Amino acid sequence: MNTLYAPWRIEYIKRKKIKRCLFCRIAKDKKDKKNFVFLRSKYFFSMLNLYPYNTGHTMISPYRHIKDSLSLKRFEEIIDLIFTLNRTLRLLNKTLKPEGYNIGINLGEISGAGIPDHFHIHVVPRWKADTNFMPVISDTKVISQSLDSLYRDLVKCRSILERQKIGAKSR
Repeated sequence: MNTLYAPWRIEYIKRKKIKRCLFCRIAKDKKDKKNFVFLRSKYFFSMLNLYPYNTGHTMISPYRHIKDSLSLKRFEEIIDLIFTLNRTLRLLNKTLKPEGYNIGINLGEISGAGIPDHFHIHVVPRWKADTNFMPVISDTKVISQSLDSLYRDLVKCRSILERQKIGAKSR
């Protein structure tokens, strides 16, 4: 039997289980670099998934602890959700140049939601042939870029796009 070492997983295995909602904690924490939050808007934030299905796997979450999209009460929240999704896609497009996306919402534990009580959207960049023999032969997924490196790239890209937008307004 072959062995594939993934020493970074030990942090997940050994860490003290936090009872508080992950998204609520990160929304209030404001330690964006530590939590891989690369985009914040008025009602939502985008963060890299610590346990990604693919390079660039992102989650978009509201600051408010709500169970599903039906709990979005204000028109501004619904607009901000789409605004945040579009900004996230722009950043991923510029940074990773994916050929497509899986964008999904799992509502409730039975649907496969890992965090069933706090509404969030998964954005998973995809490329032609991004699956290879590793998952089939050894039940192992290869992630091609570290979270730290991708986070830096996304924040840098966000800064460039924000400066360009400001420059366009001042002309």
